Amino acid sequence: MSQPHVARKTPCAVDVEQGQQYYWCTCGLSDKQPFCTGAHKGSSFIPLAWTAEETRQVFFCGCKQTKNPPFCDGSHASL
Repeated sequence: MSQPHVARKTPCAVDVEQGQQYYWCTCGLSDKQPFCTGAHKGSSFIPLAWTAEETRQVFFCGCKQTKNPPFCDGSHASL
């Protein structure tokens, strides 16, 4: 698999906590989207670590096509 699987065509709204580290799924195969569960094993994909700078709601990319990982940039609109 050289291209990520489109997990969903909408962003994932998540309430994050300041200082907490999150691991965004880059392959699109995780069953706990938008986060990594290790479903990428055996592929060239690795999760993207991101640490929240403040407690708030963020929109993680669900389609895995974003140009601003791990956040949604609207790329799903062209799928």
